[in-house]
Amino acid sequence: MRLIKVSDEEELSRMAAEYVFSEIKNADRVVLGLATGRTPLGMYRYLSKYSKEYKLLFSHVHTVNLDEYVGSRAYHAYMQENFFDHIGIPINQTHLPDGEALDLERECKRYEEVIQQLSGIDLQVLGIGENGHIGFNEPGTDFSSRTHVVELTESTLSANAKYFTHEKQPQKAITMGIGTILESKEILLLAAGVKKANAVKELFKGSLNENIPATVLNHHPSVTVIADRGARSLLEEES
Repeated sequence: MRLIKVSDEEELSRMAAEYVFSEIKNADRVVLGLATGRTPLGMYRYLSKYSKEYKLLFSHVHTVNLDEYVGSRAYHAYMQENFFDHIGIPINQTHLPDGEALDLERECKRYEEVIQQLSGIDLQVLGIGENGHIGFNEPGTDFSSRTHVVELTESTLSANAKYFTHEKQPQKAITMGIGTILESKEILLLAAGVKKANAVKELFKGSLNENIPATVLNHHPSVTVIADRGARSLLEEES
């Protein structure tokens, strides 16, 4: 696992965008796994900027998102507003789980089939939860899990409550499984802020532990972590 140290969230956003943009520029076709939430917002802003500056449309890019809330299209809207509308990507090349599907079990299977039909994910972007979750794979999730429906923990609900000021916050989500994520050819994990410090410390110093899902990334052959000063604070205390 490689660690790229940055000073703050702005530098993290720029470095992450440069990393992803390099993959996009140098590929004839690329499948990106994408994340939502606060941490990747700056990365999407920079990627949109680079697309305009280099006059590069993302017409050869396919995307698959990690997750979506059950009964909601919140992350569909997030991706359109913050990324897809700015980069010239064909909408039929963007994929997210359908949180409004009537048959959620069938939707999970469909989403796995979408990823397989794309021949897998070339580069998966991840955030990391305060409790070490990746995607919405909460503590205790089986490391071999595929796309599934999950009950969100109180800590995850609390962290995301600010995004649901005008609607009832969903209590469940569809998420790529840990087994699905691990099949990505390459993983880029972004960690910003002191609230992520314990999770980052466990990622680098802890042993394999299903109660801290991110620890499984130590068993992937190609993981790069970009972490700001706050997210590295506990890790560097022990160095």
